[in-house]
Amino acid sequence: MKNKVILITGGSSGIGFDTAGTLAKQGHTVYAAARRISLMEPLLDLGVHILAMDVTDKESMEIGVRTVLEEQGRIDVLVNNAGYGYLGAIENVPLEEARRQLEVNLFGLAALTKLVLPSMRERKCGRIVNISSMAGKAVVSFGGWYNISKYAVEALSDALRIEVKNFGIDVVLIEPGGIKTDWGIIAADHLTESSAGTVYEKAAEKEAALFRYAYTSNVLSKPSAVTSSISKAVNSRRPRLRYRPGLGSGFILVMHSILPARWWDALNRYFFKS
Repeated sequence: MKNKVILITGGSSGIGFDTAGTLAKQGHTVYAAARRISLMEPLLDLGVHILAMDVTDKESMEIGVRTVLEEQGRIDVLVNNAGYGYLGAIENVPLEEARRQLEVNLFGLAALTKLVLPSMRERKCGRIVNISSMAGKAVVSFGGWYNISKYAVEALSDALRIEVKNFGIDVVLIEPGGIKTDWGIIAADHLTESSAGTVYEKAAEKEAALFRYAYTSNVLSKPSAVTSSISKAVNSRRPRLRYRPGLGSGFILVMHSILPARWWDALNRYFFKS
């Protein structure tokens, strides 16, 4: 396994933090990027380089990519891990929040990818690892705009994979299931906020309560499950096109693919009492 220069976004917590440290321990040169740079300082002890980067800010992404290229001469792997979720009924979620999810989860990912592709293409070597979700394959109650952003990541990744393969660049999707991170608690709070005082409040509160229980208990998989898949995507000579780590990822996607749409809808309404 040769040393690779890796840039990973969303490095300040959860999956990104865990992955940055793990890849550095494997001997790779890792740059972890996030808005809250202070939260990444413990990674310095592992040899991880840290960058201030906001994936909704073009200038910060340009500076980050330029820094890595100037210091290392190349970027072998880009891990697009930064993500944001604001749950709620389509009717209730403010459009500015819907746009923010698309800006972070889709357009930020696309913009950063566009910045690293020229150097990868020039070297005829590179790998893009996009962190999607089972939410990019199966819509669940009140997932709406988050589902839309992740479905779009799936489509973008499929298109990109076809376009850049002839340049020696691989595109890999990671589609996690239930992973115990702060994301779930934040998403539950957003669901409560967006549904308060509306006709959806009762059903939304039941789902939010389920989220809070799941994400504070030991029911869900640890971030290391996703880290393991990202590690395989980074290190494998010929990585799989998709990895599905974490609780329920494989089962839910299989059920979504075989159940008639009306059955899936009814299952959602029953499970979340909506």
